[in-house]
Amino acid sequence: MAQGAQPAAGEVGTSKNPSEAGVTPGTVAAAAPAAAAGTTTADPAAIAAGDALFKANCAQCHAINDVVVGPAMAGIAKRRPMSWLIPWIKNSSKMVASGDEYAVKIFNEYQKQQMPSFQLSDAEITSIIAYVTDAETKTVAVGTGLDSKSGDQAAVDGTATAGGEASSSMNILLIVLVVVLIVLVVTLVIIANIMKDVLRGRKDLDGRDREQIEQRFDYSRIYKSTAVRGIVGAVFVLAVLYETIQGAMGVGLSQGYQPTQPIAFSHKLHAGENQIDCAYCHTSVYKGKSANIPSPNICMNCHSQIKTESPEIKKIYRAIERKQPIQWVRVHNIPDLAYFNHSQHTQVAGLECVTCHGPIENMEVVYQYSALTMGWCINCHRETPLNTKGNGYYDNLVKLHDSKNGAVPFTVSSNGGTECSKCHY
Repeated sequence: MAQGAQPAAGEVGTSKNPSEAGVTPGTVAAAAPAAAAGTTTADPAAIAAGDALFKANCAQCHAINDVVVGPAMAGIAKRRPMSWLIPWIKNSSKMVASGDEYAVKIFNEYQKQQMPSFQLSDAEITSIIAYVTDAETKTVAVGTGLDSKSGDQAAVDGTATAGGEASSSMNILLIVLVVVLIVLVVTLVIIANIMKDVLRGRKDLDGRDREQIEQRFDYSRIYKSTAVRGIVGAVFVLAVLYETIQGAMGVGLSQGYQPTQPIAFSHKLHAGENQIDCAYCHTSVYKGKSANIPSPNICMNCHSQIKTESPEIKKIYRAIERKQPIQWVRVHNIPDLAYFNHSQHTQVAGLECVTCHGPIENMEVVYQYSALTMGWCINCHRETPLNTKGNGYYDNLVKLHDSKNGAVPFTVSSNGGTECSKCHY
């Protein structure tokens, strides 16, 4: 698909490199199989499994209630039986070639874009349909709740309203108190000035009293004071020294780096709102040393049909026509002196993307979220427990570790993860 084939247009979305289990390597596998194929289920485990499978295989081209590249999924279980959906998802081209009336209709309705075949079991497909049905039901329930509230919903809303009113009353009270304090201060100043004027008019005051009334505070004594000048000078020197040290410590660090890209690509829209799996675009994220930048062909899987008139999308068209790569600006960059393997962290360690890259699904423009310094990496290795279950290689190591360290967990550092030669060789 990434090399030029068109995206799916059938009733279920596309997947780049589905594994034999139907899940892109590194994504969450089915938590539990659904009920017998042919029926949907409300089993939470099956729905959770369907959620993971849908996001990994279908969300690139399908949404529950909206038409994306392919049709909306809402009501799919009512439109077609499971006995039709299972073979359609497994091999839609075969059904189109066989002349199935509904399959041909879908194929023609969506510009004859062929949906790829999926190596999914019957139980996994049933889990996906169960998730779609559950998501559709929740959407309807929310929509209904907006018009007529049940007793529980009304109670919750009533509590929220009461809490909001209480918070608003407190804010008003604080504002009133502040205003009263300001009025009191101004009043006291006015009274003091009036009393001074009255005293100045009296003729029975002696020289000492009159001197006290006419006394003015000499502000020049503050900045002429040796102590004040010493304190100000010390604060200034400390501030300059602090900024100098911070600047020296930050040499070579790029945390917060947010370059302007040649095409205004929004991760918030794609990974957040449309829930496109990271591995769909970054195809080597679970199997390569680096997470590759997607080629224009991957963009065209969707944008051959979506927002084709957008000025930003036209930049992709021009790059393809000129056979030139898009000059993306690299955001995350580790020095050549350090070895880093992306798949070792995502596939083997099972780390989520947000662990290092932060809330990427909320970023309009990507920036470097983590420090990516040596100290940052070492701290992670010291604190992250190593998953050794089911791996006989670690049995003796864990026993030796536990015998010497008691309840201290077996971390990456315990396995030599902080040795210099692990990253520098």
